[in-house]
Amino acid sequence: MEKIEQFIKDTKMIKAGDVIGVGVSGGSDSMALLHYLAENQNKFDIEVVAIHVDHGIRENSYMDADLVRAKARELGVRFYKFHIDAPKIAKEKNISLETAARDGRYGVFAALHKKGLVDKIALAHHMQDQAETILMHIFRGAGVAGAKGMEPIRDNIYIRPLLTTSKAEIFEYLSINRIDYNDDYTNDDNSYNRNFVRNVLMKEIVKRWPKAVESINNFAQSIKEDDEYISSHTFADAVLVEDKTARIPTSYFLYPNPVVVRMLFKTFKRIGITCDIERKHIMAIKELATKGENGKRIYLPFEAYAVKEYDYLTITNRHEDEVNLEQPFKCGEFEVEGFGKVVVRRVKNFTPREGVLLLDYRKVPKDAVWRLRQDGDVFEKFGGGSKKLKSYLIDKKIPQRKRNLIPVLASGNEVYAIAGVEISNKVKVENVPTAYSVEVIK
Repeated sequence: MEKIEQFIKDTKMIKAGDVIGVGVSGGSDSMALLHYLAENQNKFDIEVVAIHVDHGIRENSYMDADLVRAKARELGVRFYKFHIDAPKIAKEKNISLETAARDGRYGVFAALHKKGLVDKIALAHHMQDQAETILMHIFRGAGVAGAKGMEPIRDNIYIRPLLTTSKAEIFEYLSINRIDYNDDYTNDDNSYNRNFVRNVLMKEIVKRWPKAVESINNFAQSIKEDDEYISSHTFADAVLVEDKTARIPTSYFLYPNPVVVRMLFKTFKRIGITCDIERKHIMAIKELATKGENGKRIYLPFEAYAVKEYDYLTITNRHEDEVNLEQPFKCGEFEVEGFGKVVVRRVKNFTPREGVLLLDYRKVPKDAVWRLRQDGDVFEKFGGGSKKLKSYLIDKKIPQRKRNLIPVLASGNEVYAIAGVEISNKVKVENVPTAYSVEVIK
């Protein structure tokens, strides 16, 4: 297995001092990976931890956990066991059992990394897995990103040391080192997409083209090299990213399609979306940016969405949780998630400052409160002229996505101040020694 060591060195996926958590199902591939890394801890100067996730799918799954626990004890490495209810997750989220199991498993890995218990997660994907994955991506309609297959390193957390190792080499390693493993009978269930590709399609393909797995992997490497070259010439300087939200000028979507596609994939990665984006999503986003009406949105995987906002196309990975707000009008501060902190002070200095509103607090009704906008709200513009609040915010070109998060000072449906935007003509400051300032801190 010398090629594994060289692959690890070439990709720099492991550095001295890393704590490597190995995802071990109990199957042949992961048991081989656990053994290899554990036996080479001193060579790589790492600590290895075995992680087993029971997906709650099979009644006899405890046998896998027992096997992994015994091997971890034999190798002298720590063992973590976790249980998730994949069938329940699949039902609640209306997703496939495969996706539920994967999401749950990666959720466990992410939690371990976040807690600082591991630095990297090693996954046992090998050359045949890579070939199968590439075919599945193509069948699902993925573009170049899918044709590249799995990366050796993802998010600087997940590593795949066996990605250039064949299944035959893994079995040879198991035999030489007398490593036991369990066969998962669900691997024979061809109702699962992965199993269908592996057990039906790939078997027939390899019969006719014996070197198909190697050829598909070589094809993926060529695609990867070409993509990296084109991506290095793709500029996205005007893409603004903040708090898992990206804003892209719609003019960027007039560039040639290869440039637009790579710009979008770069953008998705920056806001934390690294998988399940397919060509159909990219084309829908481009259509929205170039032809969609202002305010129109489309939904993407992981509850993300894209929305047309005037001269920008906004993609957000932030979930829109319901925000409730009702704050009394007084000096102090309060925070609105997704908007910022509102600070109200009594001031004597009336010098205009950007982002700071001044209002005559004596003109504000006693029952006025800070809340979010409601249907029927009206606003008297500074300088005169009443207007529906919704129309006023549209005139100010405030994106629909943000309108529902802006605190307004209101009594009934009469709005006296819009935080960070404007005050009503009804509370303008006139010949008074003190006033209230309203400042928004993002």
